[in-house]
Amino acid sequence: MTEFIQRVIDPADEAALLDTIDRWMERDMRPVVMHHDHNDIWPAELVKQMTEMGLFGATIGQEYGGLGLPATTYSKIVTRISSYWMAITGILNSHLIMAAAVERFGTEAQKQEWLPKFASGEIRGGIALTEPDAGTDLQAIRTTAVRDGDDYVINGNKTWITNSINGSCVALLVKTDPAAEPRYKGMSFFIAPKGPGFNVGKKFDKLGYKSIDTAELNFEDYRIPAANLIGGVEGQGFFQATGGLELGRINVAARGVGLAEGSLRLATEYAQVRKTMGKPIAQHQAIQLKLGEMVTRLEAARLLVANAAQAYDRGERCDMEAGMAKYFASEAAVRNSEDAMRIFGGYSYSKEYDIERYYRDSLLMCIGEGTNEMQRMIIAKQWIKRNPA
Repeated sequence: MTEFIQRVIDPADEAALLDTIDRWMERDMRPVVMHHDHNDIWPAELVKQMTEMGLFGATIGQEYGGLGLPATTYSKIVTRISSYWMAITGILNSHLIMAAAVERFGTEAQKQEWLPKFASGEIRGGIALTEPDAGTDLQAIRTTAVRDGDDYVINGNKTWITNSINGSCVALLVKTDPAAEPRYKGMSFFIAPKGPGFNVGKKFDKLGYKSIDTAELNFEDYRIPAANLIGGVEGQGFFQATGGLELGRINVAARGVGLAEGSLRLATEYAQVRKTMGKPIAQHQAIQLKLGEMVTRLEAARLLVANAAQAYDRGERCDMEAGMAKYFASEAAVRNSEDAMRIFGGYSYSKEYDIERYYRDSLLMCIGEGTNEMQRMIIAKQWIKRNPA
């Protein structure tokens, strides 16, 4: 792992970047969201535009062709986009976790070979951790990699992998020593481009998070060069994978903030035009109570995300901060979208209104990148460790 270099951005440059994102959303993204979501269509044109804006290199260092953005700025981009369409940010999240694993833990040769291609979007992908019987308990994975000369031969299955159909590479977590005790010492992380033996299975038909390709992967005698072992040393994969999840959880937390913000925006607009008993429902106390809770919940979540992103940018261990942000912001997304559904009343159940999508999409945030039950355990363990009796 290379020496940590804190990334910063001039406030004027950040404002200009966010303005570019806003104009892109208004011009190109917002008009097509409902069509893509309702028909579960992969947003090829929007992905092309995000590539041209350099977003696939958002957090990758400038020395490797990326934008070199700090997590604080990246989280603001994710929040902005998610406030109108959360799903599309998942394409960035999985890809940048893969890139972060290589940039933080890879050899210099691996960084020089792979990061420029990740940053340009020439190679897009994600992370392949979850298996049919191993989700939260990553140490229970069964996919194996066996050394064979200058290669490894990989066999096993992964599931719920984002970017698996339209991407071309994954950071793949495997067991190189299935008998190791403790189990995490037998795990390794590989840069795994598509090739013979790398098979994409069925695409999942999901409740929400539409348009984003989520599928099963099957590895059958998949041969990969030993040079693709991240860091070049076996047994480091568990820490490399979970280290990358800090950025992933900040991303999910930022998505939660975006969903909470978008739900509040829609509810606020609707409450001022919908009238009952001769006045806008925003003037009814029952609606005001909901709006008051929603805006407070949103701003608290936003502050937690900023705190976690700042800790990440300082190079500090931030699993507790990222866990708190992910837990609270994802729950805020669910609560705000549900309250907005109630404010919309019967119209919330119609697909002619955006709010039903916010509700469907928000539920994933409590599950993805580690369940909220697990987040609370991480928070508690780290809190105790930092505050010994």
